[in-house]
Amino acid sequence: MKIRKLSLVILAMAFAALLACAASENIFDEKADAHQQIAAALATASKSGKNIILDFGANWCGDCHALEAQMHKPDLAAIIAKNFIVVSVDVGQMDKNVDLAEKYHVPLKKGIPALAVLDPRGVLLFAQDEGQFEDARHMTYESIKAFFEQWKPKR
Repeated sequence: MKIRKLSLVILAMAFAALLACAASENIFDEKADAHQQIAAALATASKSGKNIILDFGANWCGDCHALEAQMHKPDLAAIIAKNFIVVSVDVGQMDKNVDLAEKYHVPLKKGIPALAVLDPRGVLLFAQDEGQFEDARHMTYESIKAFFEQWKPKR
């Protein structure tokens, strides 16, 4: 019985260390010029016909890391690669790129991560204006995948 409890404790500690390691990786480039990144995405999208995902978040945000991990699962990663250009927009401590969040109707006060979807011409198709992904760590993979399926370009 003691070995079983010890095994569970060790397993829990390993899992916690794995989560801490994943959360320490920077997924948002804090020095990037998001305006420039969006302009480049628009130029590429106009040629490729892909929609654009603006992913508003920050490196300190656990839910941003959870969403990022889901987006890199093979099945969803393939859907994203085929249909979208993703621009990760760093919001710092909710004080950075606020103008872009406002432009694309993403209220940061509702939480991050928050996504906006643009068509290849830059027309806003959808903005998460109710904090829909702000609890991404508790969302199912299927619900996240369904979001991307819903917003694929109509070809």
